Formats: sequence, structure tokens, C-alpha cells
Amino acid sequence: MTNQQPEIQSNGPSKGVKGFFKAFRSYFSCVPMLGWLAGILAAVLFERFLGDLIAEALGLPKVPVLFGCMIMLKDLHLMPSALAFLIGVYFIPILLVGRALASVFNALAGMIYKISPMFSVVLHLALLYLVLHLWADISAYRVMTLKFTLVAIMLTLSLNVINGYMGEFSCSHPGFMALGAYAASVFTLVLFTNDRFFGEAVLSPSLGVYFFPVAIIIGGFTAALGALVIAIPSFRTRGDYLAIISLAFMFIVKSLIENLEVVGGPRGLGSQPNYASLPMVFGWTVLCIWVINNFVRSTLGKALNAVRDDESAADAMTVNTRRTKMVGFLFGAFWAGAAGGLFAHILRYVNPASFGLQRLAEILAMVYFGGLNSVHGSIVGAVSISLLGEALRPLELFKWIIIPLLLILVMIFRPTGLIAFKEFDVKQLVRPRN
Repeated sequence: MTNQQPEIQSNGPSKGVKGFFKAFRSYFSCVPMLGWLAGILAAVLFERFLGDLIAEALGLPKVPVLFGCMIMLKDLHLMPSALAFLIGVYFIPILLVGRALASVFNALAGMIYKISPMFSVVLHLALLYLVLHLWADISAYRVMTLKFTLVAIMLTLSLNVINGYMGEFSCSHPGFMALGAYAASVFTLVLFTNDRFFGEAVLSPSLGVYFFPVAIIIGGFTAALGALVIAIPSFRTRGDYLAIISLAFMFIVKSLIENLEVVGGPRGLGSQPNYASLPMVFGWTVLCIWVINNFVRSTLGKALNAVRDDESAADAMTVNTRRTKMVGFLFGAFWAGAAGGLFAHILRYVNPASFGLQRLAEILAMVYFGGLNSVHGSIVGAVSISLLGEALRPLELFKWIIIPLLLILVMIFRPTGLIAFKEFDVKQLVRPRN
């Protein structure tokens, strides 16, 4: 009896923490997605109308732009006030509204879902956009951060198609992003902008916003053509050749743009028109998630998984492995180019230095942190790393020590990422919780 006592005591705190989280999760498991969105909306409105008063009462200089993280890192004395703001303005309203009205939101979600599952999805997306718009509208910094986070989701998803679902290791995404950024920029600058570099606009500038989706598509196809240059020699071989060739491709694209004075050379290309509004970027991100999710769940997506697991067995089962890999590679490159086009018009300036090894490291970190072979994981990884990078900005160079250490810990304890090998079922998300 006495020999077992120390073991029971040592396991006590661990079991207590696990039990607490299990009880917490069980208590809130009845809240549907509609309830969580309503809770977040309540928190955002609470901050919008009372945030200044609460911040002043807590001794904060202003409403925290990024959940109080930047304030805490700049001045440690304000950490209790920033945490109190975060808990009082966000956590408590979200949990209270979601749990207290869970039965009401379940009934409402059930009624909407019976009308049409697609209508339910659209309604949830509209509510999500409203929440994001109201949250970001408080400051220009939030708008910019949100736009870049949405672009990061597109980049992470597109690379996960290649590195996760196809099982190859590609390093060419910054190159694809650069091709898309420059192609889309040249299209809008030549046709719709009175630019000192390209001269008078060919068409009326008022038409530019309507043709902007065409610019994004052109950026995507330009990146896909660039991917074809890699795919033709790479997929005749097996092993690590794609990683080597794709890394060389990234440097070739960067060097080529640096030596092309027609697109600004190393100085870059600026004055892109402000077409990448928040609704536009949100719409393209939703479209990207929907298309990629359908792609990976389709017959071709399952063929990609078969090639990843055992290429010889897939070939024996009549899967055209080379064509399947080429289609998957070009598909991922298209969305990387589209993300590059949006990136250029959000920043309204683009130069070759934006598409180097640091950009590659960021995208790879998002993919492997979130989880391979998972649309869920790509979204979580992109949002987590993007917001973490912004939150740690006051630490300057030290943030590039903290983020890699975090990735090392994830690779040790979760080698496949936080959410790996899990299908993304949108209809399941919007159903009521019984």
C-alpha cells in the first residue's frame, strides 16, 4: 500500500488536468457552430462599443489590436490588464452566449439545415465574414493582418496538396507565388493604372475592380505554367529530386525577376491598385478552401493518396501515377499563384526579396505545424503561425527563436502536425449538436 502511494500522488495532478479539460469539453460540446459564431459576434460588438472604456479602466493605453499580446510583450507591467481585457471581453462573452443559448441555437441551426444544407453553409459563412469585418474594422493594422492571414491559408492549403496529399517535398512555392504576383500586377498596372513605369492605362480604371478576378486567374495559370517546367523532368524520377529541382526553380525565378528591368528588377514593382479589399480576399479564400477540399476528396485526390502510400502498388492498380502527380502539382501551383496575386495587391508593392528562403520557411512551418493531409490542419497552421508571428513582432529577432522551438516541440510530440489525416466536412460543422 505504501509503495503505491507516491505513484498515485504523482499521477494525481496530470489526471486532474486531463479530467478538467474533458469535463470542460463535454460541457460545451452541445454548442453548435452557429452558437460559437454568435458568441464571437457578441464579443466583437462588446469590444466595439465598450472596448475603449474597459481599456481605460484597466489602465491600457488603447484597445489591444491583437488580443493584448503585443501590449504584454512591449510592457510586462501591463500583462495583468491585457489578460483581464482578453478574458473579460472575449472569453467570457463567447462562452456565456454560446452555452447559455445552446438549445436556442441548436433549434435554429436544425431549422436552417432542414431548409437546405447549402443555405446553412452560406449563412454560416456570411456570419463569419460579419464577425471578421467588425473585428478588423477597428484598426487598419487588423485589416492588413487578417488579409495576410487569409492569403497564408491559401498558400498552406496549396502546398499541402503537394507535400501532404501527394507525399512529395516541394520547395518551389515562393517561386509560384512570385510568378502569380508579378503576372497579376502587370495585368492591372498595364490595363487599369496610369503608372509612371507602364504609362497610361489601356482601359478605364473604373473597370479594374471588375476584371481583378481575371488578374488573379492569370496569376494562377502563370504559376501553373512555371510548375510544368519542374514537373516534366521531376516526375520521370523518384526520390528527392523534386525537392532539389524545386528549390533551384525558386532561386531561378527570383534571379530572373531581379534581372528583368521591364518589371522593376531588384527595385520591385509598386503602385498596384487597391482592388484586394477584405470581401475580395475572403471570397477567394473561401473558394480556395472549397475547391481544394473537393479536389482532395475526389477520385483524383484519392489517387494522390494512393501514389503517396505506395506508387508501385498504385501503378499496378491502373493509376496513371505520372499524370496524377503532374495534375496535383499544377493544381497546387495554381492556387499559390492566385495567392501571390492577392498578396501583391494587398501590399501594393512587390519585389524579388519577398519570395526567398524566409517565405519558404514560413509556408513550410504552417503546413507541418497544422498537419499533413488535412484541410483542417492547413487552416489551423496558417492562422496560428501568422498570428503568432504578428504577436511576437515586438521581440524582433527573438521571435525567430521562439517559433522554431515551438515547431521542434510539435515535431517531437506530434510528428504529423496538430490535425493530420482528417477530412474536412463542412456540412458536419454546421449541423446542430444534439
